Amino acid sequence: MAFMDEVKTAVTPRAALLVFGTLALQLLFIASYVGALHHPEPTDVKVAVVAPGGTADRAAAQLRRLPGGPLSPRVLPDEAAARRQLLDRDVDAALIVDPRGSTDTLLVASGQGTAETSALLNVFGQVEQQQQRALRPVDVAPASPRDADGLSSFYLVVGWCVGGYLCAAILAVSAGARPANRARALIRLATTALYAIAGGLLGAVITGPVLDALPGSVWALWGLGALTVFAVGAATLAFQTLFGVVGIGVAILVVVIGGNPSAGGAFPLPLLPDFWRAIGPALPVGAATWTARSIAYFRGSAVTGPLLVLSAWALGGILVSMAAVGLRGGRRGAAEPPAPRHAAAP
Repeated sequence: MAFMDEVKTAVTPRAALLVFGTLALQLLFIASYVGALHHPEPTDVKVAVVAPGGTADRAAAQLRRLPGGPLSPRVLPDEAAARRQLLDRDVDAALIVDPRGSTDTLLVASGQGTAETSALLNVFGQVEQQQQRALRPVDVAPASPRDADGLSSFYLVVGWCVGGYLCAAILAVSAGARPANRARALIRLATTALYAIAGGLLGAVITGPVLDALPGSVWALWGLGALTVFAVGAATLAFQTLFGVVGIGVAILVVVIGGNPSAGGAFPLPLLPDFWRAIGPALPVGAATWTARSIAYFRGSAVTGPLLVLSAWALGGILVSMAAVGLRGGRRGAAEPPAPRHAAAP
């Protein structure tokens, strides 16, 4: 057999298309991670300003005019309101101005990511230095000493998401990407749900009691983990039902290439470019990362929206899988000729 015949036998057109698709995913992976994370800088970070009289309005106006628009300030009546909004995740920092002295206080929350805290300290430090004033930082929601750079929540979520789409991919590899009927689709979804319950619990236990890397309720993290794993797994099953084995690549495109850089993990959302900041909260990794940090450091505040996002991915995965299997079964049944009728035996 000639060499080219060997090549044609070894590399089928379908395999060649999958290889080119893999190359495209590789290049998108590089472009997304480098594009999102190569130059983090704060943009429109929500900050509060507290000061007596008209001092607060003047300080907020000055912060609003900073070159590049790093801050989006709002005036609050007192420090208690600023602390409350910081713990509710309505603002990312609060400047408490003391007009009677030469030192102002900056309330921060490193639990939302030390990269953002460092960026805010740098911005406010330069502003205070220009006014020949000192800055005293106070961390009202500090990251755990064992949670390096506040990344444990992100890595936990990444592990959950990897488990979700790998579980769905294994089901496809073992028994075909597209389930044969609705019963098979339901079995795959049920298997994914059981896997999600186990994966959510074990991830929460490893990150919390075993490694002491992330504080917060293990029960709450377990629930979040189960929902996250199932949401990603159900979405992957839906992609596979629609696109066959290519659906695994679509899941990687959504969860890994789109989701990880925009999740606010390595760099919180206010430090990301506009595109990644916009899509991150709508994807499973971003929604779960925000929720995990809220559980760990912010008393579970501001999690309704992210939990709805995860629930939408889970429900959407179920509905799309079942609908696609039903439509495909209907088309196949319509295309088959009716079975011949046999004459009754005499």
